[in-house]
Amino acid sequence: MFVRTAGERDLDAIRALLVETWHATYDSIYGAEKVAEITDEWHSIAALRKHLTQPNSDFLVADDGERLGGVAYARAGADGKTVKLHQLYVLPALQGRGIGGMLLDEIIDSFPDADMFRLEVEEANDKAIGFYLSQRFVQVGSTANCGTEDSGVPALVFERKAATLA
Repeated sequence: MFVRTAGERDLDAIRALLVETWHATYDSIYGAEKVAEITDEWHSIAALRKHLTQPNSDFLVADDGERLGGVAYARAGADGKTVKLHQLYVLPALQGRGIGGMLLDEIIDSFPDADMFRLEVEEANDKAIGFYLSQRFVQVGSTANCGTEDSGVPALVFERKAATLA
């Protein structure tokens, strides 16, 4: 796998990757119907297309030349010092092979002026929590509304200071 910038031609494959990964990860937590509702909103082609043009952001895919194995999207705040990782997903069949780490490393490298990287993760997603802890993120709080202001999806908030990036 190699990491590259996502493009318009990748959007269908990114959506398929996100839908598959979300169902594999969250059906047992929220139920398939709720997961479909969330992915239809958060991971629609229109929503993903916006990632391509957002200022102060990076939208990446892990690609082996035949299929996409992972995706990451992050955006810096107005001051450019705090970056929020909005998406980091790897196909379930490819998890544990270093793809998530490659995507995370590339995201971090994309924001050299950042002081802090922040993300939200579902509190029941032990696999993701373990990954972020292994990447030197620490839990700093929680939110009742992951992703959007009124999502009703609870999540833990993790941060990693730039000083711990080296």
